[in-house]
Amino acid sequence: MPTPRHAFSTALLLGGALLAGPAVAAEVVEERIATDHLELRLERVAAGLEHPWSAAELPDGQWLVTERPGRLTRVSEDGEVTRLSGVPEVSTRGQGGLLDIALHPNYGEGSDWVYLTWSQPGNGGSATTLSRGQLEGDALVDLETLFVQDRYSRPGRHYGSRLAWRDDGTLLMSVGERGSPERAQNQSDHAGSVLRLTAEGGVPDDNPFVDDDDALPELFTYGNRNPQGLIVTADGAVWSTEHGPRTGDELNRLEAGINYGWPVVSRGNDYATKLPIGRDSAPGMRDPAHVFAGRFAPSGLAQVSGDRFPAWQDQLLAGGLASERLVRLALDGDRVVEREVILDGEVGRIRDVRLGRDGALYLLSDHADGGLYRLVPAD
Repeated sequence: MPTPRHAFSTALLLGGALLAGPAVAAEVVEERIATDHLELRLERVAAGLEHPWSAAELPDGQWLVTERPGRLTRVSEDGEVTRLSGVPEVSTRGQGGLLDIALHPNYGEGSDWVYLTWSQPGNGGSATTLSRGQLEGDALVDLETLFVQDRYSRPGRHYGSRLAWRDDGTLLMSVGERGSPERAQNQSDHAGSVLRLTAEGGVPDDNPFVDDDDALPELFTYGNRNPQGLIVTADGAVWSTEHGPRTGDELNRLEAGINYGWPVVSRGNDYATKLPIGRDSAPGMRDPAHVFAGRFAPSGLAQVSGDRFPAWQDQLLAGGLASERLVRLALDGDRVVEREVILDGEVGRIRDVRLGRDGALYLLSDHADGGLYRLVPAD
């Protein structure tokens, strides 16, 4: 870690035994971190998480965390870690595993569904899959498959897999192009797209391609490489952060039916030759709202609201993997007008960023011994 800047089928359930770790009090990692608008304190809420991928906060203040090897973990407010049974059998090849998690918008009010994305093994490789189940004690029960992308394939990378609910009750789900760039321009292939689904995994009747015989009806956008940040902001806009190849990582405002260009349009370079891939822009394809500097490797995206960070109200916070950075982005409409690096190596690879019910910011570090971190204003 860099030196800190400052002093098979979802019906097949795993019957694994419950694993619980000792309670861990929040540990102060950095007492004061200076930023342009305020000083912050960084705390570790829980440790011992193996490549955690996503987090969702329960109504009682506990967190559900997915671990990529195929574990669903509950983290109590005092840091106690409990691993739950009933998780689907995932493919862990490459970047695969248990990936995103989201609660139904009416969770706690009669629709107590937990939604998971994961890489499902099958003939020909693996496929990005959406399932949902319910919590019962220390188990996930009544697990059902809602959606499986239309083609199992290799290699085991670029699953996308972020989830975000829209105000109309539909669910957005990103699917990477699985390492085959040309698939992102093929509207008869789910790879390289963001999908829009009903809460049951069906097709909303107002999807942009629902009446197009040459396109899959689940498509909301296409021409996406590997979106791993996805959020619906307070004004209803949809924003995504997307991995470029060698540089060229993007922030995009997603709109129904739009082609976001990959691989025809890209600001990145080929891994082997280091030469530019594609053009900077092209007719009929949407340019990114922002291109991150260097090799940012985005994953996790949150919007700030509430009273704890008033200077950052409605701004975006984007996590970075290879860069190990948390970046603040201030928007004016569809433009980024201010950018600031908030963290630079303090927690390592940032996989997910969430705003908690308490107004604090929560981060997951993607390591073999990863953790759940909390970022709050310093006293």
